[in-house]
Amino acid sequence: MEPGGQPNIQQMLQQAQRMQEQFMGLQRELAETEIQGTAGGGLVTATVNGQSEVVKIVIDPAAIDPEDPADTAETIADLVLAAIHNAGEEAQKLAQEKMGPLTEGLGGGLGGGLGLPGL
Repeated sequence: MEPGGQPNIQQMLQQAQRMQEQFMGLQRELAETEIQGTAGGGLVTATVNGQSEVVKIVIDPAAIDPEDPADTAETIADLVLAAIHNAGEEAQKLAQEKMGPLTEGLGGGLGGGLGLPGL
């Protein structure tokens, strides 16, 4: 703050700009990160990027029972969903881990760490 208790607007704007640049950089980094989730003891593996977009599904041939194609199809569908869910959870954990230090700079709430009175 400047003498007289007034916040330095220019300094706050510069800090906000730096935080925005860090946030954008982390978003790019997360988008390029691939996270795997598995189901069925590894019979199905789903790979998602840091934005939880599915980029790859791998199904182990051992998951396929040629004697019962209908049951196999249902089981594989369930395993694919479980693997995608698992990978999505891991992606969310990674995002929270990466973004945590940046959001703490906000003081736990919008504006709190920016030195804005009352926020």
